[in-house]
Amino acid sequence: MNFAASEWEFRYRFWIFASFYWICFSLYRIDHTNLGLAVTRFFYRDVPGAVTYSTLRPVYLAGVSLAVLAALIRTWATAYIRPEVMTDGELHTHTVIAEGPYRYVRNPLYLGTNLMAFVYAVLASRLGALVLASTTLLFNYRIILREERELALVQGENYERFRRAVPRLLPSLHPHVSGSERKPNWGAGLLGEMFFWGLALALLVFALTFNARAYFLALGLTFGIYFLCLGLIGRLRQTRP
Repeated sequence: MNFAASEWEFRYRFWIFASFYWICFSLYRIDHTNLGLAVTRFFYRDVPGAVTYSTLRPVYLAGVSLAVLAALIRTWATAYIRPEVMTDGELHTHTVIAEGPYRYVRNPLYLGTNLMAFVYAVLASRLGALVLASTTLLFNYRIILREERELALVQGENYERFRRAVPRLLPSLHPHVSGSERKPNWGAGLLGEMFFWGLALALLVFALTFNARAYFLALGLTFGIYFLCLGLIGRLRQTRP
């Protein structure tokens, strides 16, 4: 059985991930208890009346910290592969990137995606959090299998050496391959990952205000910026050889 993602799934991976979030938050209709609230109640279970905005806020601020980490990891990775490659519906196998975060983990982009899913699980219900985390992990694994298969076919032993040396998703504390003089393009990295920075900002707005309207306004702005950046990235793609 071929467990790798199909070409269609790879091409529309953004919208598939978005559907996971939609399903996740729709599950509030079944399970009405927010995960962040459930976690706070657990830690203050012996203190009557201790669950307040003040005790809830650290849970969400911890999530913001992880969201920033996820955005940083993805920005670092995109700064090396270029945003027009990261957002492309076609799989690029002409080279193996072994710079920056790729010296510590083979799939830093998917590591960042997994972290963000775990972060947003805090906003979901308990059931929704389980669904979001599991579907994201499973789909990312299938996408990775597809990329690894195609890279192995095209790059052969060059990629096999890289795959044997660098862990797939759990990053090492030290690099496993030698770096070169190639420098990251941080501006391009930020352009490609503004959506993830927007997700982190939206969560920060909620953690500070606990205002659903302010949160959805920030989230709507995030999608607006995302589509604007896609337009700019599309122009970059047309100018590249």
